[in-house]
Amino acid sequence: GELGGVSRVFSTVGSNPTMGGTIEEKDESRGQINVGLDFGSDPVREEKIRKTLRRRFASVPDLEYKFTRPGYFTLKTPIEVVIWGEDLGVLKRISRRVKALINGVEGVTDVRSLLEEGTPEVLISFDRSRLAKMGLTIGDISRLLRSKVYGEVATEFVSGERKIDIRVQVRRDQMRTLEDLERLIVNPGSSVPVRLKSVADFQVVSSPSEIHRLDQQRIAKVIANLSGRDLSGAVREIEALLDEKVLLDPEYAFDMGGQNQEMMLSFASMRFALLLAIFLVYLVMASQFESFLHPFVILFTIPLSLVGAVILLYITGKPVSVLVFIGIIMLAGIVVNNAIVLVDYINNLRRSGIRKYEAIRRAARVRFRPILMTTATTVLGLVPMALGLGEGGEIRSPMAITVIGGLVFSTLLTLVVIPVVYSLFEREEKVEVEVP
Repeated sequence: GELGGVSRVFSTVGSNPTMGGTIEEKDESRGQINVGLDFGSDPVREEKIRKTLRRRFASVPDLEYKFTRPGYFTLKTPIEVVIWGEDLGVLKRISRRVKALINGVEGVTDVRSLLEEGTPEVLISFDRSRLAKMGLTIGDISRLLRSKVYGEVATEFVSGERKIDIRVQVRRDQMRTLEDLERLIVNPGSSVPVRLKSVADFQVVSSPSEIHRLDQQRIAKVIANLSGRDLSGAVREIEALLDEKVLLDPEYAFDMGGQNQEMMLSFASMRFALLLAIFLVYLVMASQFESFLHPFVILFTIPLSLVGAVILLYITGKPVSVLVFIGIIMLAGIVVNNAIVLVDYINNLRRSGIRKYEAIRRAARVRFRPILMTTATTVLGLVPMALGLGEGGEIRSPMAITVIGGLVFSTLLTLVVIPVVYSLFEREEKVEVEVP
């Protein structure tokens, strides 16, 4: 409530079943706080809340944290440096170096090394010779430890159709600290009690909570968020910095993953889809016009529409995304309609015996109103989507804005550019008129 713009907050501590873990897979060293905002997707206001939280978290000792937000098609962090290798010790050293370098890059925040974020645990090393003298085995003590600390399900409590496990374990107040564990009796029932500390050494260590593998190779990851900067520019700077400052053995290498990798793959497939769309549009028009030249003239409307889309995206402050690319692919099939109507009518007039320039002037005058009508209906139909009304409306908004900007701009220029291009490509020629 103190932050402003926050509608609800709830937290999960000790386990996170939403990530696919079972109830028994607990991690008492981690927690998750979910913050719901009372406004739509507003990067500026979101970043303001993040900065406030970062300042407050900085005063908490030994706290490691990260910010994540739901993405359109991904849950990956914007920046991920993937380091390939086999030796965990070497990977940890390289991760530390990479983390320190990335921390200095402008706009990069919340830098974390996943390999260093191990789970704290107690390592118990038994003195086997001493155990043998006392007639004890590691297996017996391990089972005793599990029974005391974790507990065992002795029976079930049945209530109707419900079955509830009854777990027997040491009282929590008797097993709170490492000293309590050290004082644990490992030979209950014997005349001379033996404490765990007298037959074992204790060490608090941090072991990797996860060992990541990619393409059957062990990897380490350094992840980070971005604030007030474009992703591709930050990635280029990080790559140049790592190439210059981090010297790796031949067995080790690094690569950029995360949202940058997904963005490159998505844009590559989108470029192919756009080229295929333009080719198919040209193919259909060439077969219908029975000409290779007229469809080429009509395709001039596509670059005109891209100019309009870029202008409107710039005015509204929307970044180029996969949804924007989908809108551009849609434009390839939509914006050619007005030019088709115009060029087709020019050809009809010329076939009736009217000369080229007169046919162009008359077609532009006659088709002006139908072109405006079709554009207006399409644009008005997309306005509600462009405004981003309703929950999650901001996801679809960039696509509608792209189509509206491209369609309006191409329509205004279609009546100017297409007649000019047509007059340049088409030569004046005699047209045979059939006289009945």
